[in-house]
Amino acid sequence: MFTLVVPGQPVPQPRVRVSTRGGFGRAYTPSKHPIHAYRAAIVTLATGKRIEGPTALAVEAIFARPPSHWRKSGLKADAPAWPRADGDNVLKGVADALTDAGVWDDDDCVVSWEITKRYGARDELPRTVITVTEFAL
Repeated sequence: MFTLVVPGQPVPQPRVRVSTRGGFGRAYTPSKHPIHAYRAAIVTLATGKRIEGPTALAVEAIFARPPSHWRKSGLKADAPAWPRADGDNVLKGVADALTDAGVWDDDDCVVSWEITKRYGARDELPRTVITVTEFAL
């Protein structure tokens, strides 16, 4: 079992873009998308860790609230209660980064997936908390 804390705003895995070149279609993620830096940060933290067999993956994505959600007196009454980012896309980016880091051969070994997403408090730093454990069947 291990836990990683990735500082910074969680980044959902985007949908791929599709283009044609020379009559052939290709799918890609734009090179300037923030998912690349996010996944690189996870790879850096997870390198050297390894888990075998069925695995449970739990991710807590803590987002920073935009300044527009706040008034001087506190949170606006109509501010959204949770972030709009799709939780499954956050999980996908994390799982792919853990595969890139060599934590497992493929994320098909993950038999239990859990995602929690929320806004942090006003002074709370955004981060992603990743917990990987062996899953007892």
